[in-house]
Amino acid sequence: MPQTPPRKPRNPYYTGPISDHFDGTVFFNPEGEAPLGFREFMRWQFGGGRIGWPKSAPSPFPPAKPDDHVDGDGLRITMVGHATLLIQVAGLNILTDPVWSLRTSPFSFIGPKRVVAPGIAFDDLPPIDIVLVTHNHYDHLDLATLKRLHEEHGPHIITPLGNDTIIHRALPDAKISDMDWGEKISFWDDITIDCEPCHHWSARNARDRRMALWAAFVISTPAGKIYHIGDTGFHDGINYKAAAAKHGAFRLANLPIGAYEPRWFMKAQHQNPQEAVEGLQLCNASYAAGHHFGTVQLTDEAIEAPVRALEVALKDQGVTPERFRALRAGEVFDVPVG
Repeated sequence: MPQTPPRKPRNPYYTGPISDHFDGTVFFNPEGEAPLGFREFMRWQFGGGRIGWPKSAPSPFPPAKPDDHVDGDGLRITMVGHATLLIQVAGLNILTDPVWSLRTSPFSFIGPKRVVAPGIAFDDLPPIDIVLVTHNHYDHLDLATLKRLHEEHGPHIITPLGNDTIIHRALPDAKISDMDWGEKISFWDDITIDCEPCHHWSARNARDRRMALWAAFVISTPAGKIYHIGDTGFHDGINYKAAAAKHGAFRLANLPIGAYEPRWFMKAQHQNPQEAVEGLQLCNASYAAGHHFGTVQLTDEAIEAPVRALEVALKDQGVTPERFRALRAGEVFDVPVG
C-alpha cells in the first residue's frame, strides 16, 4: 500500500517547547496585542490619509568611510539607513538588520523603495564581526544583503528563534546562533549579547505570521551597555522597565521612531517618537540613536514627521536634544561616555 506522505509541520521555522511566549505553533507578546488582521489592513490601505514621500531624499551627510575598529572607551554609531546601523565598540564591528537592497520586499521590482542611498557604501564597510537580525520582516531581514555579507565578511549572525531557519535555507554555510528571550551568548571574556523581549510580530508571507520570534538585544561591553531595538510597540513601557531592572543603566539605546501612523493600526507594533522618548527614560539610557525613519515609506506619516515629532517630544519631556539624535544616512554619532 502506498504510504501517506508525512504532514508538514504547522510551523515551518521552529519546533520547541511551549513557553510564556510560544504556544507550540506561534509566538506571541505576553499580556500584549497580536497584529490586526486582513480586514483592518484593507481598511487602512483604502482609508486615505497617506502623505506622499519624494522619490529621492538625499542625506545631508556624505557617505561615511568607517575606520576598521573603534577601541578603548569609544562607541561609534554610523547610520546606513532605516534599521541598519554600524555599531563599533570594544574592537567589534556589529551590523543591525542589514539592508543594502533597493526595496524592502520579497520582489526586486515592486514594494517599498528606498529614497536615500545607504550611508555607507557596501565596499567601504570595515570587517564585520557580528550581524544582529531582530526579526524577519523584509525591512529587517534581507537575504540578498546577508548573502553578500556572508561571502565577503563571514560574520556571526545572531537572531531570534526560527529566523535561523530562513537564513540557513539561503546560506547553509553561515555561522548562525538562534536565541530565545532571556538567553545570552558570550564573545571573548568581557562581551555578551542578551536576547530580550520587544512587542512586535513577524511574517514573510500570509501563511507564516508569528512563526518566528522577534527580539531586542543588549550588547554588554567594557565600554558600556547598548540596548538595540529594531521594532517595537510601546506596550505601556513594560519591556523598557524590565530591561532597566535586569541590566541597569545603558550608555546607548538604539530606538525606532518611525512608521507609526495611523495609530489605530500601528500602535501595537510601532512606537511613535513621544513613546520613544519615554522609553529612553524608562530604560535608563544616557543617550539614544533614533532610526527606522526616512528611508522607505511603510506607513502614512510624512518623511520628516518623525524628526519633527521627536523634537516636540524631547521638549515636552524635558530631555535635551543632545541625548536623543535622529540619525540620517551617513551620519556618525560618537557616543559620549557616561
